[in-house]
Amino acid sequence: MAKKSSVERNKKRRRLAARYDGRRARLKEIASNRELPAEERFAARLKLAQLPRNSSATRVRNRCDVTGRPRGYYRKLKMSRISLRELASQGLIPGMIKSSW
Repeated sequence: MAKKSSVERNKKRRRLAARYDGRRARLKEIASNRELPAEERFAARLKLAQLPRNSSATRVRNRCDVTGRPRGYYRKLKMSRISLRELASQGLIPGMIKSSW
């Protein structure tokens, strides 16, 4: 199980990224538009830099919903490989069986 503080910090980052998503996209669009004057693009870059760092989607870490483990994460299932194996062995995931040969 991951530290509770790490999991909560990541949840906070998700909330901030969702809140600032539209604003960040607009500023990035202005900053990358070559048809606009350089001053306007530079001003957009400055406003983008003033936004909170944790509002960037790249700062969000994929973590297991069950344990909070940051590594060995399956995006489709939103859980780590270890949690997946345990739940599959217990028969809690429909259609998934542990193979043996």
